[in-house]
Parts: sequence; C-alpha cells; structure tokens
Amino acid sequence: MVDIDVNVSITAHEVYAVECPLCDKKLKGAFPKDVKAPVQYGTNLSALVVALNTVGALSIARTNEILSGVFNVPVATGTITGMVARCADAVDNTVTKIGQMLLDTHLVHCDETGTRVDGKTRWVHVMCSKFLTYLYLHGKRGKEAINDEGLLPVYQGVVVHDCWSSYWSCDGEFEHSVCCAHLLRELTGVIENHPDQEWAQLFMDLLLNMKKAVDKAKESGKASLSRYHINKFSKQYEDILQKAYKENPLPESKPSKRGRKKKGKVRSLIERLDNLKKEICRFATDFNVPFDNNQAERDIRMVKTKTKVSGCFRSWDGAIAYLKIMSYIGTAKKHGMNAYTAIINAMSGNPDIIFE
Repeated sequence: MVDIDVNVSITAHEVYAVECPLCDKKLKGAFPKDVKAPVQYGTNLSALVVALNTVGALSIARTNEILSGVFNVPVATGTITGMVARCADAVDNTVTKIGQMLLDTHLVHCDETGTRVDGKTRWVHVMCSKFLTYLYLHGKRGKEAINDEGLLPVYQGVVVHDCWSSYWSCDGEFEHSVCCAHLLRELTGVIENHPDQEWAQLFMDLLLNMKKAVDKAKESGKASLSRYHINKFSKQYEDILQKAYKENPLPESKPSKRGRKKKGKVRSLIERLDNLKKEICRFATDFNVPFDNNQAERDIRMVKTKTKVSGCFRSWDGAIAYLKIMSYIGTAKKHGMNAYTAIINAMSGNPDIIFE
C-alpha cells in the first residue's frame, strides 16, 4: 500500500535580551539569517505552492483553497503570487543558459500556441530539444516574435516545425524539416472530404512506408537508407505528384477577371509538397531528424492545460513567470529530475543542478 503522511511543521524563533548586573552591558541574541519576517514560509511549502500553480496548472485561488483545505495553511493569494515570482527570478539565469545551449544542438523543435493574458490573445512559443525546453511569450505569432526573441535568427542547425510560414520568412540560416504528422492529418482531410482524390491516399502510404523503412534501418543499426530505397521513394514521390496535378488542374482564366487564380486548398497542398520535397523527406535522408514534431507539441501542451484549468493569466508578468518556471521544470524532467525537487533546489539557490 502506498500512502502519504501530511504534517505541517511550525518553528518559533525567540530572541532574548539580557543585561549584565556587573557592567550594565546589554546583550541581545539574533534570529537566523533566513528569518526576516514575523511569519515566514519554508522552502518545502514554497516549492509545493509553485508546483501546484505551474505543473498542477491551478489558479492562485485554487492553490489557496488546497493549502487551506488539505494542509490547514491559509497562505494568502498575494503571498502565493510572490512565491511564484521569486521562483521565476531564481531560475532566470538558468533559463537563459537553456536558450544558449539550444544554439549548440544539431536539431531543435519549434511550435506556438495562443493563450489569454490580461484579457487579450498572446502567443507562447517553444524552442526545444530532447534535453532542453525553452518557452517565451510574445504579442505576435509570426516572424516578428521569432526575430524579437533572437534565438532562431542565429541558429544554424535543423529546425523541425509544422510548416508555419513565419519559420520560412524569419531571419536565420537554419535548415528546415517539415512535420510529417501534420501532413498526414492534411492528407486525411483530403481523403475524407474529396474521395475522388486518389493521389492523397497514395502519398499517405508513401510517407508511412518511408517511415517504416527508416525505423527498420535504425533498428538494424544503419546510419542511412540504401541508395535503392532513396531512389525508389524519390521516384514514387514524383509520380504521385504528377497524378495529383492531373487530378487538380488549374482553373481556366477568364478574360474579364484579373489577379491570381484561386487554387483551392488541395492544389495549394500539392504545390507545397512539390516545393518542399527536400524538407519533407529530411527524416529519411538524415536519421537524426524525427518524422514528426511531437517533442514541441508535448513541451507546449501544458500551456493549453493551464489555460483550460485556470482560465487565463491575469498579467503579463505572471505569464512570463509561469513560462520561465515551466522551461526550467521541462528541462529538469528531461534530465531525470522531478518537478518538486527541481523547484526546491531553485529556491534554495542551486537551480543549475538540473544540468548535473
């Protein structure tokens, strides 16, 4: 049987002052250096508060209710906000190091998601790897946000993303890799909504067969696909696209109408598959590149959970503090350390322990 014992420890500190009867000299004791207020909360309780508000995705009010109801420790909402802010300050330099460390990795994942901050829609961006997580907030979703943060513009490795246009237009000289899981979802949509489009199922089968061949090669200890398989898949890719173009010809131009022809979503998808063949197939030519962008989606999922549970972030500073702490905790978990232990170390002045 697994169980826990909830105990609250309260320590009272007293200072005595005495007067020497011989010399009349007054002597007074001193409080411990870490005792600076009449009522003060310890590191363990502070770490629990931060964990509930961040990893637990609870609002400040709900955190207060749990502390009062379970532990009988009615910590004021303002005090809870202060604890979270202090933890964010404690991990600030470590999170900056995480961002710099990402610049030295061969491959990173990127994604973005919307959230509500002070009643307005803002965007949380993630740049991460297998061992690092870096989250940041911006008022915009696209190119401006990426350039303002300044990491991707100087990154020179491979970036896996969902083909959002801003990753192609932002400053930087990195290589691109398109998430094939997103393509599979788009192809599924074409199959379901346009059953006459035979090419979509063929292309989906091709992507899955390529993934199967790559997985089999990796299991066999190989570093790349054979030239036979590369040529075979490349020819199939081109043949399917030719079929796709035949099934989706451009509409004839009308003399009375000016401007660009409307291609439609299916034709636009086909042209994207044609133009980005190298980036779509990168997982098959570079075994360090994954088939999908699941890493970024996992690392940013907690933001959606926090928004659903808590409703929104009340302030910009509160959202920034949350993302710093989640960047720190996300990285700690990837290094085998649980969130609570990581927070305790951060609030005890040793945040860089997650790298050890």
